[in-house]
Amino acid sequence: MRRVACACLALLPVPAFFASLFLGAYHIPPAEVLRILLVKLVSPATHSPWPEAYEVVLFKIRLPRVLLAMLIGAALSVSGTALQAIFRNPLVSPYIRGISSGAAFGAALAICFLPLAVEPSAFVFALVAVALTCSLARIRGEISTVSLILAGIVVTALFSALVSLLKFLTTDPHQLASVVFWMMGSLSLASWDSIVRCAPLVAAGVAPLCLMRWRLNVLSLGEEAKLLGINVDRDRLLVVASSSLATAAAVSVAGIIGWVGLIVPHIIRMAVGPDNRILVPLSATTGAAFLLLADDLARSLTTYEIPLGILTTLCGAPFFVYLLRRTGGGSWR
Repeated sequence: MRRVACACLALLPVPAFFASLFLGAYHIPPAEVLRILLVKLVSPATHSPWPEAYEVVLFKIRLPRVLLAMLIGAALSVSGTALQAIFRNPLVSPYIRGISSGAAFGAALAICFLPLAVEPSAFVFALVAVALTCSLARIRGEISTVSLILAGIVVTALFSALVSLLKFLTTDPHQLASVVFWMMGSLSLASWDSIVRCAPLVAAGVAPLCLMRWRLNVLSLGEEAKLLGINVDRDRLLVVASSSLATAAAVSVAGIIGWVGLIVPHIIRMAVGPDNRILVPLSATTGAAFLLLADDLARSLTTYEIPLGILTTLCGAPFFVYLLRRTGGGSWR
């Protein structure tokens, strides 16, 4: 039964990918979508026998958006899984180190006051928030789990206050609306350029976490891992740095999309158990499919697009209520 669950979760992005290409305000018959993909894959230079609009919608709008959703979903889910393992805390999310608030401040600063591109500004300030969190958490040369979480809460509050200050100071209602919309999270501006900017950074962050997935089982033992000859401080720092890079890259191109890095690791853990050697790769595939399906709902439920961060929160909150009722507030591991 466990093998069946693993196989289903591993293959979940495949049907989600094709289903997402069929959905949209502009109707393209599913048979035409498959035909276009097959023809372009086999012979890209072939003259198009279908309407030109089909190709524009498919390759310039839907395909970049689908791929970016899968990329961001995998980044957030893997980061959440790794952080929950090393902190031994099921409530830890990729945003615990102030990344989301730091990125929001960078985006707000670029939108309202500085002639900067939003994505680079959000990415830089997300990393600034992580560096500040780690600096505040370092006590007598060491960074403990508790101090890192508490420092993350402080930095999150600081940058959230700065974002509120920027929104208060701006006099342009259009700029204010842009900041609010960015903070809700969305993939409406997805493009091939955003994938090119995001993918290398996400890969650089996720790859070490995948390679270290067997070590996460040892790191989840806490200080006892030192008895097994593991350099706990070094490995923990590498996990924090890698997850920070992947999360910052994801947030910079899509805004704040919450709960993905929280609920997906729990879903996988409930299905296949706590072994991080299995959890990490399945978190990548399930996270990609989850965010992809959430984005499908965001652009298909109504005639206008619902911000993606709203939908993921609406999905995540009831799930955590279910976990609370099931466990009685005890350990979820």
